[in-house]
Amino acid sequence: MTRMLSEFDLIKQYFQRARPAGPQTVLGIGDDCALLAPSPGKLLAVSSDMLVEDRHFFAGADPFRLGHKSLAVNLSDLAAMGAAPLGFTLALALPKADRDWLDGFSRGLFALADRHGCELVGGDTTKGPLNICITIFGELAPGQALRRDAARAGDDIWISGTLGDARLALAACLDEVELDPDAHALAAQRLHAPTPRVALGRLLAEGRLAHAALDISDGLVGDLGHILAASRVGATLDVDALPAGPVLARQAPDLRRRFAAAGGDDYELCFTAPAAHRDAILAAGERSGTAVTRVGRIEAEAGLRLVDRDGAPLALQLHGWDHFSTT
Repeated sequence: MTRMLSEFDLIKQYFQRARPAGPQTVLGIGDDCALLAPSPGKLLAVSSDMLVEDRHFFAGADPFRLGHKSLAVNLSDLAAMGAAPLGFTLALALPKADRDWLDGFSRGLFALADRHGCELVGGDTTKGPLNICITIFGELAPGQALRRDAARAGDDIWISGTLGDARLALAACLDEVELDPDAHALAAQRLHAPTPRVALGRLLAEGRLAHAALDISDGLVGDLGHILAASRVGATLDVDALPAGPVLARQAPDLRRRFAAAGGDDYELCFTAPAAHRDAILAAGERSGTAVTRVGRIEAEAGLRLVDRDGAPLALQLHGWDHFSTT
């Protein structure tokens, strides 16, 4: 008979790894606090994200992909600030200590962590409804942060990667649209295993190429609105220029526009930059292996104006996701 896992067995077996700490980790898992030492002269960037079963992911979600996504959404926040990852903590509530689930989740989590040199340095576990909360730490030089309040009139608006396939996959799961199995599986990769654009974010920050940035988690229209409000500017967005994901690109124009502009769960970067930096931004995209697309312009007049490829206004009623106003 397999012995039941205690809280400390669980941590030791699945989350505490026998290897030296990274150069910035003075003390990792095993004490009351972890100790991190950012590089001299660097600022510490800190962000937290929570994933709740039946709110952010379906019950029975694949644990490997869930481990990946749990860390990916936090790395995406560092990418939006232009910060280099240092380490993270994990707070995990579990209905039960299921060995198969823990094995899959921890493998997905650490596969992405190792790819970005980001070490698990502590956290907590308890029994309860499945809830995953990660706090991530990064560093960057003073003056390099890509803040939401730094957009300027005249800036170009750029998007990394593609948009909308994650929302399309969710729509198929909810029977809102019909997709063939291969198309659904391809779109679902974007929903369950987003790619944090850490390398691109760092190049934009280190080269001082961009003014403002954020990651697109709740839909471009809603998230871009945060930059506009914080920077006290407006914008015109060419909806037809938005880089639709490969599956969404094959859908009807109305669906393509709606899901690219306000889909959510994309975890791409939206950033603003001077027109003089266009060539350098394209080079940064190529160097980081990330497609970048110019989709609009920051303007002094408040508000967000949506237009088609010919510049004609679009009467689209779009809004981003809000956890407390959306059921």
